[in-house]
Amino acid sequence: MMEWQKLLSGKRLGIENYHERKHERTNFQRDYDRLIFSSPFRRLQNKTQVFPLPGSVFVHNRLTHSLEVSCVGRSLGKNVASGLIQRYGRDAEANFSEIDSIVSAACLAHDMGNPPFGHSGERAIAAYFADGKGKQFESRVRDEGHRWEDFLHFEGNANAMRLLTHKFNGRRDGGFALTYSTLASVVKYPFPSTAATKGKFGFFQTEEDTYLRISDELSIPCLDASKNVFARYPLVYLVEAADDICYQIMDIEDAHKLRLLTIEEVTELFYGFFEGRRLDDIKRTMNIVSDCNEQIAYLRSCIIGLLVDECTQEFLDNEDILLAGAYDNKPLIEGISPLARAAYKRCSEVAYEKIYVSRDVVDIELAGYHIFGYLLEIIIDAMMNPDHSYSKLLLNRVPNQYDVAAPTTYGKIQCALDYISGMTDVYALDLYRKITGMSLPAV
Repeated sequence: MMEWQKLLSGKRLGIENYHERKHERTNFQRDYDRLIFSSPFRRLQNKTQVFPLPGSVFVHNRLTHSLEVSCVGRSLGKNVASGLIQRYGRDAEANFSEIDSIVSAACLAHDMGNPPFGHSGERAIAAYFADGKGKQFESRVRDEGHRWEDFLHFEGNANAMRLLTHKFNGRRDGGFALTYSTLASVVKYPFPSTAATKGKFGFFQTEEDTYLRISDELSIPCLDASKNVFARYPLVYLVEAADDICYQIMDIEDAHKLRLLTIEEVTELFYGFFEGRRLDDIKRTMNIVSDCNEQIAYLRSCIIGLLVDECTQEFLDNEDILLAGAYDNKPLIEGISPLARAAYKRCSEVAYEKIYVSRDVVDIELAGYHIFGYLLEIIIDAMMNPDHSYSKLLLNRVPNQYDVAAPTTYGKIQCALDYISGMTDVYALDLYRKITGMSLPAV
């Protein structure tokens, strides 16, 4: 059974023995600020969420999505903390008062490891190593004693763990030097690629020892020692819930702005979350507001409030199960009331029927898949053959923080993935055009 007193640790990775000067902000609040001001976080502005980056109509990108998830995560954390303080008494307030800060910081970081072009980037990586030219490296990687599955099932969540904790060239130990609790809250799948379920896992082989340090410090139990499968850190469920709430509702709102869904379709979907007097009150307010966008924004806020309350209650009702690591890794959103769960499911169905298959979404997926796959191929080839004249030119473009001279095949491939997955959509497209000769500097 996990214990809150051990789970909530302000110790920082990489500087455990360093005595920091006292700050007015807590270590968890400083985690949040450290992420906000970081370059990888800012680059999320030019990474696709679902729809292509906006032209005349603004839709969510990875940055705005992460900020909204963080806001919802803070609300979830604050609600849960209040519930736990009521349960354990005011003497326990100091233990729980920073849960909202931990969750909001982890929410900021949850998508930082995602490659450009949305999920098509992940699929391009998997295809390159499963069926493309990358398959030729499998035997070399395995002969080195490394995990081929890290590349075959490349996962944005595991890449976020690497980005946050790895000591890249010229950087300090511990990467971002975040607190153990914030880092644990980011790891949605606490097991290696060799135990991946549906291609999902939480850390690469290079970061496994780091996660073991975190789990040991926080006393997170190992459920299967033979596979290094751990129980989920309890606050991961709140980070996941914040993400589930935001992406599902915001995708519907964006679809209306892009005229993929009518105002009637959206209001029908959103009304489905409510019944009785609450629904009547909402409809009265809707009659007062005449602007369609404001109507949907109002409904969206009502739904987020409802889902935050229901996910909070699901967490508190299952606290003992969560602390025992026995919640079966299902998301909190699956435990909400039948009415809200049915409405949420219907939103998901409509998203798959009308949004994720829309022409603009499919076009960016196709383009991203091709661009990402091409860059992956030529950069890995350059790293494998660094003495070739063209390779030298190409590798000169790779920032010094990446170890292009890694001694192993695994290291070279991981270096290429570090570089490419950190690109924005715009940068990847620009690099692709220049390398292929489609765009040249003015002469």
